[in-house]
Amino acid sequence: MNPHIVSRLSFRSKINLGIVLILLCFAGPVIWLATDMAARELMNEIKAKGAILAENLAVQVTDSMLAGDLLRLKNMVDEIAAVDDINYAFIQDAEGRVQASSYAGGFPVELKTINAAPEDGGTSVRLLKTSGADGELIYDFAAPVIISGARFGQARLGLSRTRHEARIGRLAAAMAGVAGAALCLAVVASTLFARRVSARINVLREHAEEVVRGNLDLRAGSPLKKNCWEIMQCGLLSCPAHGDAERRCWRLAGTMCPNCRDKTPRDKEESCLNCEVYKQNKGDEIQDLAETFDVMSAALKARLAELRDAQASIAGQERLLRVILDATPDHVSLLDADLRYLAVNRAYAGFLGLPPSEILGRADREFFPPEEARAREEEFLGVLASGKAFHKEAEIVRDGRRGWYHILIAQAPGPREGAALLRTDREVTEVRRYREQLIQAQKMESVGKLAGGVAHEINTPLGVILGYAQLLLDDVPEDAQMHEDLKAIEKQTLVCRDIVADLLKFSRRGDDRRRPVSLNDTLREAVGLAGRSFANQRIRLELDLPEEEMIVAADPERLKQVWINFLNNARDAIGENGLVAVTARKTPDGRAEAVFADTGSGIAPENLKMVFDPFFTTKPVGSGTGLGLAVSYGIIKDYGGELAVTSPAPEGVFAVRTPEGAAPGPGSVFTAVLPIAAQGSKDMPRNEEG
Repeated sequence: MNPHIVSRLSFRSKINLGIVLILLCFAGPVIWLATDMAARELMNEIKAKGAILAENLAVQVTDSMLAGDLLRLKNMVDEIAAVDDINYAFIQDAEGRVQASSYAGGFPVELKTINAAPEDGGTSVRLLKTSGADGELIYDFAAPVIISGARFGQARLGLSRTRHEARIGRLAAAMAGVAGAALCLAVVASTLFARRVSARINVLREHAEEVVRGNLDLRAGSPLKKNCWEIMQCGLLSCPAHGDAERRCWRLAGTMCPNCRDKTPRDKEESCLNCEVYKQNKGDEIQDLAETFDVMSAALKARLAELRDAQASIAGQERLLRVILDATPDHVSLLDADLRYLAVNRAYAGFLGLPPSEILGRADREFFPPEEARAREEEFLGVLASGKAFHKEAEIVRDGRRGWYHILIAQAPGPREGAALLRTDREVTEVRRYREQLIQAQKMESVGKLAGGVAHEINTPLGVILGYAQLLLDDVPEDAQMHEDLKAIEKQTLVCRDIVADLLKFSRRGDDRRRPVSLNDTLREAVGLAGRSFANQRIRLELDLPEEEMIVAADPERLKQVWINFLNNARDAIGENGLVAVTARKTPDGRAEAVFADTGSGIAPENLKMVFDPFFTTKPVGSGTGLGLAVSYGIIKDYGGELAVTSPAPEGVFAVRTPEGAAPGPGSVFTAVLPIAAQGSKDMPRNEEG
């Protein structure tokens, strides 16, 4: 039989088929052996019967042969021939002549000599076959007739073997029929047995299918008639088996019976063999399998509950981590060993301008220019190769916005085998700006101290020189050459005195007469003072002030000095024929802002960071000391404000209108921001650095 066909049969059919094959394999040989043994025994009985009949006939005919009573001999052979299965009988004398025969017709002559009784006594048996296509098999028996020790002839009779074989065949058929009936009964019994066994196995199969579907509350084991605590009457309420009707006590760890205390379930089953609970509740192998299924289901249910709790905890931690990562302004990204994104936070996704789902699984070359992407990949590969963290500060340009970032790249465990890369980009633009301002402030403080010391030492001899020069001028005629020389000394001494005055202002050695002052008023006065010189150079001054007065805490003279410095720088940058726009407004964070925008030649990019340094100037020698913007920077910082410069002037920030015929330059914008003080307030804000 094809093994694939057998494998597709049901378990019940396999049991039936197996029992039938077993019965056939054993019943066939048994029936054959039984039939063969019965046939042999019957044939032996037939031979013994024929020999006895022949010998009895030989004894019976002695008297009739002595008397020559042929009629009596005839009657005796006819009587014995009438016996069932006897084909013929006849008597021969010593010369072999037939004295009497059961044949009604002619006597077959060939029978006379075909068999003869042995000389030493006993009976001779020969198997004969009658003539014809369907010849009959006959056992021929020859028994000697002995009278007073002398042999007078022999008695012959034929017994049919064919008829006995037919009887043996009928016996074999009867035995086969009985065996067949027994086989049918066995099939019926095996069917009932297989149905019972397969029904229990089907219960286990259905239970397994329910387990696969996730239903772990079903129980395949049959309920107990009596539970262990009912049988033992132990009263151990703290025992794990007490009250547990679903699991067998020998499958539980930590039970408190004396025979199974402190034993594992594997060891307990051996120690429980003599336990009354085990004897009453222990089932067969299928029952054990069902109980094992129940234990497995209970264990799976408990484990799944633990896994669900762990999954819920992990999901909660993941949500918390996601909230933390999305809340941080740092750009956080996780890449695999192939440099493809595994995770990004909201800040980084916003930096790239894409939702996180469109970033995951992609590489930097899809988001950055080729050279920048190649540089990033080299940094990532370097960290993968060395295993060491990588730090740097770099300027990154994205969508026209420039920013400085502190970049950290380090290896991190990946979600699968292999390392991952964690990159964080923290913007430090403001930090760098504050750091630069701090350096500038420290530099200005150092230079201020030096300038103050130098100015103080020079101021006295300059006064002496100026005093003597002016005294000599009174004594020297005006038309004399010496008078011209003294006027030159006086002029240059006055220039030196102005420089010393600037140095003293820069070193903040003047009196600080801080009070609430209107920012708008200081701007109007500064623009009014500079108006005449600007008009001479055909430079238009535009002043745009808000209606709301903005009160700041400052010395108005020092504040006007700052505005005039800005205006003078704008005038020098324009030369002739240009525009300077002065505006003021309140910022969104509640501070006062003054802006000076010009259409002048602008400031070179390499000079932008140095414009507030002391003694830095781009003007020709003798045209400036390089202290104006440095002094302005110190004054604004001293008042708790901020000062910045931008060049070229941004488009759209101010409505800068160039006069007709002028050739506007790139321009520059100076912005000063000061804290606003409430009118009448006695609290004057001061710079903490001052």
